[in-house]
Amino acid sequence: MEVMTGCKFLQKFRLYETRSKFYLIGRDKTGIHWRVLKIDRLESTELGVEEDPTIYTENECQELLCRIHEGNKLTGGLKFVTKCYGIVGFVKFLGPYYMVIITRRRKIGTICGHEIYSVAKSEMIAIPSVIVWPNVAYSRDENRYKRLLCSVDLSKDFFFSYSYNIMRSLQKNITEKNTGQVVYETMCVWNEFLTRAIRNHLKNTCWTVALVHGFFKQSKLSVSGKDFWLTLIARRSRHFAGTRFLKRGVNEKGRVANDVETEQIVFEDTSDGIPTQIASAVQHRGSIPLVWFQETSRLNIRPDIILKPDVDYKATRLHFENLALRYGNPIIILNLIKTREKKPRESLLRAEFAKAIHYINKSLPDDKRLKFLHMDLSKLSRRKGTNVLALLNKVASDVLDLTEFLHCEISTSTKPDDTSSGEETVAKPRDDRSSRDQTECAVKLAPLLLQKGVLRTNCIDCLDRTNVAQFAYGLVALGRQLHVLGLTVAQKIELHDPLADDLMDFYERMGDTLAIQYGGSAAHNKIFCEQRGQWKAATQSQEFLRTLQRYYNNAYTDHEKQDAINMFLGHFQPQQGKPALWKLDSDQHYNIGRQGTLKEEIGRSFIKRSLSDGNILLENSLPITNCNNESNNTELLPMQQLDDIREPSDSAPEISICEPNPCSSMNYGTVPGRYSMSEERQSYLKRLGYPELHSSNFLDLDLLSSSGNSCDEEVFERSSLINSPMDVISVESSTSYSEQGHIDEGRDDTDLSRSSSQLSDVRDYSDRFAHWVANGGMLCY
Repeated sequence: MEVMTGCKFLQKFRLYETRSKFYLIGRDKTGIHWRVLKIDRLESTELGVEEDPTIYTENECQELLCRIHEGNKLTGGLKFVTKCYGIVGFVKFLGPYYMVIITRRRKIGTICGHEIYSVAKSEMIAIPSVIVWPNVAYSRDENRYKRLLCSVDLSKDFFFSYSYNIMRSLQKNITEKNTGQVVYETMCVWNEFLTRAIRNHLKNTCWTVALVHGFFKQSKLSVSGKDFWLTLIARRSRHFAGTRFLKRGVNEKGRVANDVETEQIVFEDTSDGIPTQIASAVQHRGSIPLVWFQETSRLNIRPDIILKPDVDYKATRLHFENLALRYGNPIIILNLIKTREKKPRESLLRAEFAKAIHYINKSLPDDKRLKFLHMDLSKLSRRKGTNVLALLNKVASDVLDLTEFLHCEISTSTKPDDTSSGEETVAKPRDDRSSRDQTECAVKLAPLLLQKGVLRTNCIDCLDRTNVAQFAYGLVALGRQLHVLGLTVAQKIELHDPLADDLMDFYERMGDTLAIQYGGSAAHNKIFCEQRGQWKAATQSQEFLRTLQRYYNNAYTDHEKQDAINMFLGHFQPQQGKPALWKLDSDQHYNIGRQGTLKEEIGRSFIKRSLSDGNILLENSLPITNCNNESNNTELLPMQQLDDIREPSDSAPEISICEPNPCSSMNYGTVPGRYSMSEERQSYLKRLGYPELHSSNFLDLDLLSSSGNSCDEEVFERSSLINSPMDVISVESSTSYSEQGHIDEGRDDTDLSRSSSQLSDVRDYSDRFAHWVANGGMLCY
């Protein structure tokens, strides 16, 4: 984690203009150090940025602005444009460059004194003076590109921090010392491309903010009469980012669609905002890492699944290698998709996924083999007498025994010491109004435990069922986090506990937010509704309406949303003389050659989809963030403007800065046991396409099941309002899967079902899970 001191980060800015230049005046939190950035306005198509190396005092900066005003009186003098809170980036379409800035922020939380903000409002400002604007700047295409970029609404689910690397987990911030430019290149910084030009030119990140897209919620809760802060963060990867049917599976670089890192941070409430201990648990969700996609039309709500061949599962292997680099081992995969269907869709992916894991595990040493858990959540949720959340909690408990979580001790000192291995020092925040009279303290973070490995959860969309499973993991983790912090005696939180309801609200909100971003509607929360005892008819109506909303957005609006994302991330860069983005049929035309012919791909779909990163054009240009243009050209004297920037008295819940904090660990053991599978079951799995049972670490939990994406299908299967043809899976491979589908359809359910008493036998299940962890193999129920 970068050592964040009060004078290092510029946090408030004022933008001024003359006919020839923009002047961006920035100051740090203390108000002691002032800097000046000059932006050339006489260059019509190039970006000219110059940073004044001088560090000014407030009075010196006022004098400088007065001199600039006097020197430009003949051309209108110095005019105030707007106040802002950081540069999001610079973008160019067909003509001039534009600057995207944050004009309003809102404080949403604090991590060890470091304040976290969301973007409340942003603006896109054209840089060149009107007198030098090229003709193309007035073109219809230029305006359409601007509207497209502004459709990426930065005021929804984008957040940042000046002094804390919010794009990385607490443990990463402790164990890795990368700072500055390096953190902008990480997977969760969505404006990496937008800020690239200014960062490369200035060789620093003082003027920009790193935006993270996803979800952030922090609230104060209470347990046993003690207050603590619970923080839930979801960081969405910018790699292979997009919408539901346009981004599926894995690309050739091993990056999956809907890749989200979820972190749950817990620390005790203290008067100064600096706790003595902190705990963090990280989990991961992402699309099934196979090369597959779905095509949809406005007439088919359940599109076919098309599976592409991947020689030696290279993309899948790359994905898990990347996970191991990010989180360490073990990698535990919780696969929630269906085991049997009338027409094989999800079950096709399930069989192929099992084959891929088996193939990859053959080349891995025992301690790095992937651990694969099958769990048909949709089926289990429909079984009477089955408590899905209780079963998921048991899985989560056994997984946490393997991975553990981060637990840190925090101490303070009057002066920052040199950090040693495994320790991190950050500056303690100071009050803006009295900071000059205070002595800065150092906060030292010493990890007592570190998380090793991660739980990777997926269903078909990684939205609904996945969110239920992630809540179960979070609930078990919360019990253990509170215990190590000394806030509770017991390590377990029961499902009927009020604290479980509070946490469910966190995860339900996170699930809705992520589902809207990727799927187009709020998440299907049938299991959560049942846990609360809500009226079943009301729940079914809600699920049906959300399914309609998701279908409409997927069919009618997602293609434009994908175009905007591609622009924002720099995957498409407009060029004169080249086809416009909206004239292209797909966001992956320049990558089709690796998967099939362009003619085949265009002829197959009504709606765009992508198998790759979507780097359509790569020459010069930059994408942009969201905007609401409100340019204030009121002519005000520089002295008056600096007085306005001096005090944090902005309207709207914004302004305030601070410092960070981290934690976690692990240890695991094994329990002996043996479980033999029926010959009938082995035969079935072999015919379905599963590998030999002795070669890989597999756990088949057909006894577990839940809702989620299944709600989409269940609602429409029951509904007479929408009739879509039955889906027939297309498989572009030399292997025929039609036989597997018939086997699945005619399969006897007796070897999969168990009585309610057997399902509730937690100890029996735990022993078998432990044996699977210790000895590998496939465990089936």
